[in-house]
Amino acid sequence: MADASGTELSDEKEKEADTERKSKEQTRPWQDASKSGKVISSPLPETLGIYDIGADIRRVRRDHSPDTSLTHFICTELTRGYFLEHNEAKYTERRERVYTCLRIPKELEKLMIFGFFLCVDAFLYVFTLLPLRVLLALLRLLTLPCCGFSGTRLLQPAQVCDMLKGLILVLCFSMMHYVDYAMMYHLIRGQSVIKLYIIYNMLEVADRLFSSFGQDILDALYWTATEPKERKRDSIGVIPHFLMAVFYVFLHAILIMVQASTLNVAFNSHNKSLLTIMMSSNFVEIKGSVFKKFEKNNLFQMSNSDIKERFTSYVLMLIVCLRNMEQFSWNLEHLWVLFPDVFMVLTSEVAVDAIKHAFITKFNDITADVYSEYRASLAFDLVSSRQKNAYTDYSDSVARRMGFIPLPLAVLLSRVVMSSVKVRGALSYTCVLLFYLGLVTLKVLNSIVLLGKSCVYVKRANMEGKLFQKPHTAAPSSAKVPHSKADHATATKSSGDAKLSPNPPSVPPSSSPSPSSVTTQPAPRWDLPLPPVDSSASPPRRPPPVPEPQRPAPSPPREEQARGHEGSPEAPKKDLLEIDRFTICGNRID
Repeated sequence: MADASGTELSDEKEKEADTERKSKEQTRPWQDASKSGKVISSPLPETLGIYDIGADIRRVRRDHSPDTSLTHFICTELTRGYFLEHNEAKYTERRERVYTCLRIPKELEKLMIFGFFLCVDAFLYVFTLLPLRVLLALLRLLTLPCCGFSGTRLLQPAQVCDMLKGLILVLCFSMMHYVDYAMMYHLIRGQSVIKLYIIYNMLEVADRLFSSFGQDILDALYWTATEPKERKRDSIGVIPHFLMAVFYVFLHAILIMVQASTLNVAFNSHNKSLLTIMMSSNFVEIKGSVFKKFEKNNLFQMSNSDIKERFTSYVLMLIVCLRNMEQFSWNLEHLWVLFPDVFMVLTSEVAVDAIKHAFITKFNDITADVYSEYRASLAFDLVSSRQKNAYTDYSDSVARRMGFIPLPLAVLLSRVVMSSVKVRGALSYTCVLLFYLGLVTLKVLNSIVLLGKSCVYVKRANMEGKLFQKPHTAAPSSAKVPHSKADHATATKSSGDAKLSPNPPSVPPSSSPSPSSVTTQPAPRWDLPLPPVDSSASPPRRPPPVPEPQRPAPSPPREEQARGHEGSPEAPKKDLLEIDRFTICGNRID
């Protein structure tokens, strides 16, 4: 029995030893290889002493990989598919942008046509109704001694402004007779093409600067002449303002004359190179404005500026045609020679405006409906100026909106017409009278049509209620400070009540300011300590519990606030109506 058990144990030990030896041979085969001198290659590659276990997996994948031949690649490129509906929102938005860009030229031309006739109405006013109003004011001055003063004004404020406009026109027209148009034309013609191109661009910039500052000069003159005065010596201040206004209108008229002469030289050049260069400057405007950030107010100012530029271009074309027809003894055949060049210049203006506005609205995510809002804003100005108690003349309102001041242009056009057309004999004066009556008729018809269209646009925009509101006037800074003791006590009491109030008013921190205020007043802080209470003035009482300080919610940035305000129905209309001044920086980023 002992021998049998011993043999069994020895057999088991031998089996265990054989198992250990085999495992060592499998795990470390290089030991035997070093002894025998044979080189055994492992089926797994060795990397820094660590076996790459995933090598077999990669080898299997490589063996079973698809076909990587050129034929298979070409077949895959020709037959592979994709589904646009997986990104439906993105492609729908892109399609709407295309539709918006296609709608922009139509909506823009509606605004341009409406604004053009507004400029026509303001321009014809200078030649038709303004002389009649000046005659009525003079008649009042002549008949006032017969009727008695009775402590009333000599002239109404509107009549004073009409008299000043008439005097400015007469003085500037008489001064323009000393400017030789022919000498200026030949002086400009002797310059080189590049120099004339630079001069023309400088004149365009100067015209915008003059338009921006000129209306301020005229407004200062009108207010100085009509403001209530305590002493008669205060009226002396009208004289320097009047001289400044005359000097401005005269210089602006000369500037437009030089601009018209340069354009006339371009029309009469043999190779038309100067005209081509001038037209190319319009396309440079696209580069300067398309890739900038624009809000609705900035785009509104740019649209008004484009309306003014287009109307000024039409008047300059008229002056060029009159000067050329005079040189060719009013031969109508020469008019057909000028017609292609005139058509080319005006077409380039329309094309540049359409491209510029289409891409501005595309890059700034502005819809095409914004031009109907701009048109309604211009219509509101026209309707409000027709009210009984209007606070401004319509021509002045157009000048502020668009930067179009009709006085210098009217002086220049009168000077060119008087020098180009010779009036001699009774028949000629009769024709002049009939022409004047025709202008009056055109002015009246244009005003009636514009007034009817403006009423329709105002009703569509739901802006009738604002017609009966008083004009917004900014109060002086001194009026914000209470001067009397009662006002100071009231202000102190109200502030004290606000501090002692146990429940703070529920005012959201990002609430929009009221229409009558320009800036938002800061909300009161409720985490400040209470002021000391005088026990002698009032019986002691238990102070109200102070609420726990609450951290106000962070107000959104200005861009989000602006977007939130634009979403309201009245915010864009209010913003557009508050724009009361044309600036040369219409493309400025605010």
